[in-house]
Amino acid sequence: MKTILIAAAFALVSSSAMAESCKFEAGAKKLAGAAQTSFLKKCEKDAKATCDAQAADKKLAGAAKASFTKKCVRDAVGG
Repeated sequence: MKTILIAAAFALVSSSAMAESCKFEAGAKKLAGAAQTSFLKKCEKDAKATCDAQAADKKLAGAAKASFTKKCVRDAVGG
């Protein structure tokens, strides 16, 4: 229960601190079509790696890790 509360608190802080998402950056760069798709895939892959590392630092496991990682990636990508 404690890890879920910590993950939820971090998610609130990270979503408010993250001003630019991948989709926002793609729009700012005026990417479209294949270039946009490629950019978003790379961004999502990078975000997943970062989020997995953050989950490991927080010693999350199981459902708490999966939930944290899913929300973290979604926030980073802008979905």
